[in-house]
Amino acid sequence: MASDEIKTKATGAGVGDFIAAVPDARRRDEAALIDAMHRRVTGLDPKMWGPSIIGYGSYDYVYDSGRSGTMCRAGFSPRKAAMTLYLMGHYLDRQPEADALLARLGKYRNGKSCLYINKLADVDLEVLEQLIVLSWDVMNERYPG
Repeated sequence: MASDEIKTKATGAGVGDFIAAVPDARRRDEAALIDAMHRRVTGLDPKMWGPSIIGYGSYDYVYDSGRSGTMCRAGFSPRKAAMTLYLMGHYLDRQPEADALLARLGKYRNGKSCLYINKLADVDLEVLEQLIVLSWDVMNERYPG
């Protein structure tokens, strides 16, 4: 069915072009900083996933329902309302470590696999990078290469 088709897929769009086109100068600078952070953590060059997600690596998943797909292992999107980081894996048995880092992070909101930051100036960037490392490690444990 067409409605079941996964919409967020890796594309050939240029990440640098996407970041350069972010309208707000502060958000554009923040996107460049978060990109550099992800490159350090993952050791990978990013790809665009869909029209607005900058992603690093990929993994294949299968839900209990049988639905399957491929998604980036780590990623972010410099959205107008908030910088959105996709911290996957739900930290498995490392939730206490994640909770301790989040307690030190600063001002943020979160969802199941998303971390929303209005301004990077509101968070501790070293702690943010540690959260990205934790998420990357957990994803690599859950979905080995």
